[in-house]
Amino acid sequence: MRLKLHAMLSGAARSLLILIMSGIFAISVSAQTMPGKPAVLKRIEPGLEDAVKWEWHVAPSEDKDWGFQSPSPTPTPPPPVTVLPQSENRPTLYEVHRGDALILIGKKFGMTVPQIKAFNGLKDDKIRVGQMLKIPTLAELSAMTPPVSKHKPAETRDPRLSPEPGIELDKLRLQIFLDREQFSAGPIVGEPGPSFTRILLLYQSTHEDAKDDASLGAKAQAVVANIFTHYKLKAEDFRFIAPPRAATVEARPTPVSAHTRPGKLPSHPPAIIAVPLTYKELTAASMLAYRTPWEFVAERFHCQESYLRTLNDKLPTMPGIGTEFRVPNVVPFEIEKAFDEPLQPQADPNKPVTAAVIGLSQLNIYQGGALIAVLPMSPARPGLHGRNSWTILDVIPRPRLATFQKERKEQTQKVGSPFATPSPEPTAPSSTAVLPSEQYLAAGPRNPVGILWINLAKSNSTEPLPYGLHGTSIPDQMKIEESIGGLRLTNWDIARAVRHLPFGTPLAWKQ
Repeated sequence: MRLKLHAMLSGAARSLLILIMSGIFAISVSAQTMPGKPAVLKRIEPGLEDAVKWEWHVAPSEDKDWGFQSPSPTPTPPPPVTVLPQSENRPTLYEVHRGDALILIGKKFGMTVPQIKAFNGLKDDKIRVGQMLKIPTLAELSAMTPPVSKHKPAETRDPRLSPEPGIELDKLRLQIFLDREQFSAGPIVGEPGPSFTRILLLYQSTHEDAKDDASLGAKAQAVVANIFTHYKLKAEDFRFIAPPRAATVEARPTPVSAHTRPGKLPSHPPAIIAVPLTYKELTAASMLAYRTPWEFVAERFHCQESYLRTLNDKLPTMPGIGTEFRVPNVVPFEIEKAFDEPLQPQADPNKPVTAAVIGLSQLNIYQGGALIAVLPMSPARPGLHGRNSWTILDVIPRPRLATFQKERKEQTQKVGSPFATPSPEPTAPSSTAVLPSEQYLAAGPRNPVGILWINLAKSNSTEPLPYGLHGTSIPDQMKIEESIGGLRLTNWDIARAVRHLPFGTPLAWKQ
């Protein structure tokens, strides 16, 4: 496995890039050369078009509100069983017509493709219009046995499922390897972008056993012997998946988003029409759960939902209990275990932990001076940025969001300048508030701040700031959609980050 990484960048550019991304020093550079430059938020998360203008604060939720208590999903129906006709009213010959195929002819007469081929002496599946095929009687059909193959039939190679050996396979294995090492370039995708190369170079620069391409390849092969694994949906998974809801069928599908009502789309691969939930529907939900099993499995295995659909394009539109998915072989994000105690580790003075936000697009975590995790992040809205040093505080698992729908000030400020005063308890609304009492967005993996919130404070303070580190409801759109909150990571990354960050961890800002 050789990716010719050194050929991608000149030696000077490579060294500069590694220094910037590792947080060794900060430098002012243009958007074209700055790997930490945050992406421009081009649109707003569906359903929150007005909500992004209001003040919000985090509120805790109760354990009983986490997960549906009595899920009643519909198991995936078994494949249809071919029933032999009960009458001998069937022809002895059949003329092939335009549009026919052996599998269609077989269904017409209750036969398998191998039986048709054996009875007609066909060597392959090719047939032509006007060709006459012999049709066996029921007695002849029942006496037939499937032909014995001398060799195990080779699986049809689909490049989307099994990449050809070479550079594409190497990239996929390395994405999974880096994710397992907690050096993430983002969700697993079929074609990784420039951030993949940057994170790969950073990993090589900080690991002596992966300094060159050969040693990196050998290490990745040892850790990720199998690129794919399989996952079968269980009944308990549906505690976190919203029941299917009716949706209006549209002539043209819109991109799948976190807050959508699932509906069937007559296309291949199967898809869900994206009918965005309204703000009213979001606030009425008792839990902001995954909208479809596809969302659940994609997040569990750290991949883009579109890539998961490509890997599983023969699965039903709405998979049920027992449906088996082909998935990237990452360490899965088990939402059912996300809050197992202790969430935060105890501080170890012999191996102090520090963290840094690099250019508002990357969270670096160090232990004993060594870089141990690199996780992509994004501000929830434009204008958020910080400076100097902050402090990691405690964690709020299963967060809700609360608002009086009071308009926030429209101005760019440093993160930590209070747009709203956070409070664990409801506070009296000001004279400009719209609502007499607080309105909530329920807890759940599709809450805009995800599955947990890490409180932040300024250096030498324990007073939580209005903005924290948190998860997200839109892992695939995190870099392009504005939302509510502060500094967001994917749910699987915030779940990993919190277990590295003791209370009191210093958090530095580096541009």
